Amino acid sequence: MTTALQDSPVEAGSSATLDPPDWDEIRALGHRMLDDMIDYVADIRDRPVWQPIPDAVRAGFRDALPRKPCDLGEVYGEFTDFIMPYATGNVHPGFMGWVHGGGTAVGMLAEMLAAGLNANLGGRDHIPIEVERQVVEWTRQMFGFPGGASGIFVTGTSMANLMAVLVARTSALGQAVRRRGVAEAGASLTAYTSIAAHGCIGKAMDVAGFGSDALRCVEVDRCHRIDVDALRARIVADREAGLKPFLVVGSAGTVDVGAIDDLRALGSLCRDQGLWFHVDGAYGALGVLSPAVAPLLAGLEDADSIALDFHKWGQVPYDAGFLLVRDGELHRQAFAAPAAYLRRETRGLAAGSPWPCDLGPDLSRGFRALKTWFTLKTFGTERLGAVITRCCALAGYLQMRILAEPRLELLAPVQLNIVCFRYRAEFPDRVNSDIVIDIQESGIAAPSTTLVEGQLAIRAAIVNHRTDTCDIDALLEAVLEFGAQRTSRGDSLLPTLEPSPPLAM
Repeated sequence: MTTALQDSPVEAGSSATLDPPDWDEIRALGHRMLDDMIDYVADIRDRPVWQPIPDAVRAGFRDALPRKPCDLGEVYGEFTDFIMPYATGNVHPGFMGWVHGGGTAVGMLAEMLAAGLNANLGGRDHIPIEVERQVVEWTRQMFGFPGGASGIFVTGTSMANLMAVLVARTSALGQAVRRRGVAEAGASLTAYTSIAAHGCIGKAMDVAGFGSDALRCVEVDRCHRIDVDALRARIVADREAGLKPFLVVGSAGTVDVGAIDDLRALGSLCRDQGLWFHVDGAYGALGVLSPAVAPLLAGLEDADSIALDFHKWGQVPYDAGFLLVRDGELHRQAFAAPAAYLRRETRGLAAGSPWPCDLGPDLSRGFRALKTWFTLKTFGTERLGAVITRCCALAGYLQMRILAEPRLELLAPVQLNIVCFRYRAEFPDRVNSDIVIDIQESGIAAPSTTLVEGQLAIRAAIVNHRTDTCDIDALLEAVLEFGAQRTSRGDSLLPTLEPSPPLAM
C-alpha cells in the first residue's frame, strides 16, 4: 500500500531546493547586508540608544503566516526599516540599564561563519566540537581548575545555574535520582545563597524538583555580600532540624550592586560541611582577566562549579553562556543518556566520544564556541581584561561625579561596575522611576531601576567596551535635567510606586 506522498514524482535537478537561483544576486545582497551592519556598529553613536516601537510598526508583526515566497530584498527592507531601529540598544555605549555586553564586529563575523557551517554541536566527530573543547580548556586555565574539569556552552547563566544544581543533586543523591526523582531522599535537601543573589537560583531549585522553598536566602553584610556567619548558623540549624544541606551558591557580581561574596570563606565552609560550592559568576567571574578585579575573586578557583556568560564582559555576541565543573565525570553522570541513535564508534563520523550532549540537556546545539574562539584569539585575555578594568574605572568616575553633586545620592558602595544612585526629591521613588523612563525614551542613555534596601535606585551597569566618560556625563546631565523638570512640576507629590526588583541582569 502506498500513499499520495510516496506516489509524488521525484525529478532530477528539482527546483524544490532552497538555494538561490542566482548566486551572484544573493552575493551582492549579502555584501550589502554586511556593509550595513558594519555601518550600524561603526556609527552607533549617531543613533538613539533605544526608542519606543511605534504602534504601526508593532502592528506589522501581527501579520498572518506567510504562505507564498517573497523577494529576499523586500524582506531585508523590512529588517532595515522596522527591526534594526528598534533593537534593545546594548550595542550603544549609552546602554547601562542591564548587564548586557556590547558585542564586537569580530563576533558578528564569526556568527555569520557559524551560520554558514550550520554545525550541530550535540556530538559526533567534526572540528567544531574540537573548537568547543579548545575553549573549554582555555576556560579551565582561566579559573585554575584541574585537568579533569569539564565545561559546556549553554544559552546563559540561568541555564548554567540550573545545570549546576542538577550536578550537585547527582552528587548528593547519586545517579539513581535521574530514574527515581528526588522523592523522599531529596525532600530534606536544602540549598543556600544570599538575598542579593539572582532570581534564577530559586527558579533552578524549582525546576530541579526541590521547590524554591528549599533555597535559604541568607542576609548580607553592609557591602551586600552574604553573611558567612549567618550562613553557617543556618546550616547548623537545618541539620539539627533533620534537614540535609547540600549546596551553597555564591555570587561573583550580584545583580543589583555588583557585590562579590567572600568566595574563599565560602569555599572553606563548604569543604568543612561537605557541601557543593557553586558560584554564579554571570559577568563578574571573567574579572579574573583583570589584574585590578582578580584579587576580589580570590577563592573562585576552589568552586565545584562556575556559571558565567561570555556575552557579558567577554563581549561575545548573544548568546554564549558557560558552565565549568571541577569533576568532569560527575558532570557526565548528571546528564549522559545512552540511546541507540546516539551509538558511539571508534572511527567514522560517530566517533569522538564523549560528546557535548553527555554534559547537558541539549542534543541540538549551535556553534556558540566559534564566536568565543574568535574573540579570545583576536583580542587575547589581556585586552579583554583591560576592558573590564576600564568598565570598573568608569563606574568609579560615575561615583565621583555623584558624590560631587548635591542633587544626587549614592545608594550603595561601588564594588565593580554597577552604580546605584538617585535624584533627591521629597518622594524619590516615583520621581526616579519617571526619570529613568524619560531618559530611555529620549534616546540619550538607557539606565534601569532596582531596589537597594527598599529604596528605588537608578542603576547604571557599565559593561560595554565602547562606553566612555562622555557617555557617563551624558547620563548624569540627563538625570539632572529630567529630575529638575519632574520636581518643578510637582511630580514629587505623587504617590510612590513600588516596582519589583529585576530578575534579569
